[in-house]
Amino acid sequence: MKLIQNYSQYPEMFDEMFDKKGITRDIYKNFEKFLNKSSVKNLNNMKEFAQQFFMNQGVTFTVYDNDEGVEKIFPFDIIPRIISYSDWKIIESGIKQRITALNLFIKDIYHEQFILNDNIIPAELIISNPNYLREMRNINVPNDIYTHISGIDLIRNEEGKFFVLEDNLRTPSGVSYMLENREITRRLYPEMIPQEKVQPISDYPNLLYNKLKSLSNKKNPVVVMLTPGLYNSAYYEHTALARLMGVELVEGSDLVVDNHYVFMKTAGGLKTVDVIYRRIDDDFLDPLNFKVDSVLGVAGIMDSFRQGNVILINCPGAGIADDKAIYTHVPDMISYYLNEEPILENIKTYKLTNKDEKEYVLKNIDKLVLKRTDGSGGYGMLMGKSATQDEIDKYKLKIKKEPEMYIAQPTLNLSTSPCLIENSLHPRCVDLRPFAIYGSDGIEVCPGGLSRVALKKGSLVVNSSQGGGSKDTWIVKN
Repeated sequence: MKLIQNYSQYPEMFDEMFDKKGITRDIYKNFEKFLNKSSVKNLNNMKEFAQQFFMNQGVTFTVYDNDEGVEKIFPFDIIPRIISYSDWKIIESGIKQRITALNLFIKDIYHEQFILNDNIIPAELIISNPNYLREMRNINVPNDIYTHISGIDLIRNEEGKFFVLEDNLRTPSGVSYMLENREITRRLYPEMIPQEKVQPISDYPNLLYNKLKSLSNKKNPVVVMLTPGLYNSAYYEHTALARLMGVELVEGSDLVVDNHYVFMKTAGGLKTVDVIYRRIDDDFLDPLNFKVDSVLGVAGIMDSFRQGNVILINCPGAGIADDKAIYTHVPDMISYYLNEEPILENIKTYKLTNKDEKEYVLKNIDKLVLKRTDGSGGYGMLMGKSATQDEIDKYKLKIKKEPEMYIAQPTLNLSTSPCLIENSLHPRCVDLRPFAIYGSDGIEVCPGGLSRVALKKGSLVVNSSQGGGSKDTWIVKN
């Protein structure tokens, strides 16, 4: 079929569907047969059906421009990304190892600080870090779990090996898009999904609910999801996930603290709340402890948390472990706490607080990607190879002024996956965000995750706020 015959790979990048000789990889053989039997018209009809489905479901995200929110349909590509079960088992075990070490690190940092005393991580990296909350010092949390929900971003290099790009341990987003992607592909490929033994993900909301319940000593604890409200960029996700979990979606004004207990306002009066899956950043969580002018959180909720009367998911202060400067030390944490070698490696990262590394970065900035340590969503980055000289010069000044606020990494050759664009298949760069849940009975990783795709030709930026989209991720057992 011309759709496949005319496919042109990016040089020096790993293509998920085809090897370097253009031969279809084994895990895509059956999908190739489907494509060969399909007309472009049929595929475009499927694409239109998917867009209409997302529109009807209200699957949106909000892009903020000049402080005005614009709601958009989440872009979706109908060609699934397929990963072998053997590759998935490596990913799964690597994520479990990483989250275990990160949790031990967070507990240590807020208690004995052995890792600092043993000079494994520089103390100044913690003390000066805005994500380090002194309010969390010596607070014991249920089961010593700080990061109950994690999203670990992975990329694949030119040899097809997976690496960790970053850790999302505060309020990781995207899981509802993962679920909606699967819902639509079940309709687009009703026969192929069972034939390929694609690992199911539909039980994620129930799994999450049970994991959160397991953290409480009560037999039937009350779980709620706390949202910043309608104007948050991920509000669709908050509403969808709360509905799928069967829990109340609440805003700060719906909750009240009395005598160190948290209550939810209901038509029948106040109802005790035991577990709060909060989608509000630390700074806005409690005006009595953090930002005094916050109207999103609940006054006194941190005192209730300290008393052990309410469980906050994820724990405040967990962001200390997903800071981009701390990221460089995660392999050291794995060795220190677990006495193991990392199963999933980090990407080579330059610390700009190191004089030699900073000098190298400044000399080779046109070959590197620069990121703020507190940045997210692809903002605050400099893509050296595509930046203008003026942009580079301005960024150099920022680095010289605050070197501790930046890291640098080589320009990455992300793997590519075929996408249906303008009646043809074209390679586009992808990453992968698997979601892991940590409960009293251990860590479970949902088989697959959100594959984000850079829909702009040649782009490495997969974030939806900057022109990215997503596709369904199939873990196949064949």
